[in-house]
Amino acid sequence: MIRPPARDALIGAERHGLELLLDLARLPAVEDEAADVVRLDIVERDCGDPDLKACIAHGWHFEPADGVVRVPRGVLRLVTAVAGATAEQGSAARDRHGRVPATTNALVQAGLETEPVVSRAALRLRDAVLASAGRRQVSLVAPWPRGKRWAAVFTHDLDVVAYWPLFTLRRLAELARKAELTRCARTGLAALAAVGRDPVGQGVRGVLDTERAQAVISTWFVLCGTPTLATMRAGDLTYAPESRAATRIIQELVEHGCEIGLHGSFATSDRGELFGEQRMRLEGVTGRPVHGVRQHFLRTRPGVTEHAMRAAGFRYDATSGFADRNGFRLGVADVVPAWDAAAERSIGLDEVPLCWMDRALSKYRSIEDPTTWIAEGVALARACREVEGLWVGVWHPNLTPPLGFPGAPAAYRSLVDQLTFQDPFVAPLSDVVAWRVARRGIRIRRVGSDGRLEAHTTAPLPAPPVLEDPTGRM
Repeated sequence: MIRPPARDALIGAERHGLELLLDLARLPAVEDEAADVVRLDIVERDCGDPDLKACIAHGWHFEPADGVVRVPRGVLRLVTAVAGATAEQGSAARDRHGRVPATTNALVQAGLETEPVVSRAALRLRDAVLASAGRRQVSLVAPWPRGKRWAAVFTHDLDVVAYWPLFTLRRLAELARKAELTRCARTGLAALAAVGRDPVGQGVRGVLDTERAQAVISTWFVLCGTPTLATMRAGDLTYAPESRAATRIIQELVEHGCEIGLHGSFATSDRGELFGEQRMRLEGVTGRPVHGVRQHFLRTRPGVTEHAMRAAGFRYDATSGFADRNGFRLGVADVVPAWDAAAERSIGLDEVPLCWMDRALSKYRSIEDPTTWIAEGVALARACREVEGLWVGVWHPNLTPPLGFPGAPAAYRSLVDQLTFQDPFVAPLSDVVAWRVARRGIRIRRVGSDGRLEAHTTAPLPAPPVLEDPTGRM
């Protein structure tokens, strides 16, 4: 816990950066003016150019002293620039799919995209608080429910439902260009054996069986528009959610208890009003509220699309991540408020960045060995665990042998087994977001003379706020 500076002592980007750090550090604000706790002071000291690597090398310039930690304003602005994707919001560059290229990202430019640098900065701030506390009491908010020290969410994008032979042919062409002749042959044999069957439905059931074995309840993002020949050629809308094949899959997901979110079509990034239409249509099919959205192909206009998502009633966006590599696009392994850099304010939507996706290596890096994909996912999970954060991965259920991915289902089983073995908190995205919003809102109303704390939260928690000492004891 800590006493932060008055809100009016900071401008928008500085305030946002500080709130991010305190939230990620699990340091609740103390409202009791009489309490003898560590305070945080903002200093005007010039740290030179806001170079990310230099800032990290200097411990983010946090200065612990007796009962106080000093933080330069420029560091707070840098935190917001990284976690708020400021450079990408100001970029006009687009790749062939209309996405802001990864090369505009500050972490990619610094070669740090596989590190949750902002989450690590928060841990450095927590260490500074502990170093300055002396005899003063320090309490932290427990990181995750049920005593868990980190969290993992398994998500799936339902891109393919019908016309599976067309996708197999496209995949065969991709493998042929890469001279992956053995995989071509294995795919062809598997496709011939699947004729007259439903390999897409089998792929979905295989994923659900894998997750059921480890008590995993996942989140699925479903396309919800009317396909045309043009959208199918572009790899955009390929099915209607009301089609027989789609409703059969959706019913299975509902029966399994999975969360279903919207997989926003390409057009939503240009016409924000479509979010509301697609959300209502999907709710009509599922009979359940839709809280989250992820853009198809991760196609979005940073700082703009999120406003349209919020206006459509979504609580969170799960789009932020790299399509052509794996890593931490916002420098965080956690849930953070979406940021509008131009207006210098939060958007009112939570961002849940993904850090790993199955096709990032095979499609863009020509690495076709599924065991290599899994090894990278496990390595990124290790980084998330080190910062007591959140790992979010994307697995496409159409990655099966008949559709061109021999060995992929077994690889996914390995991923689920390896991550769940490390005892994360596992839940659908909406549950994780609800927990993090409530945790972010915890405040210390009063510190008793005997050290007892009176805590409250600005958002509802399923249980009373849980506080612990720096060793993790409740």
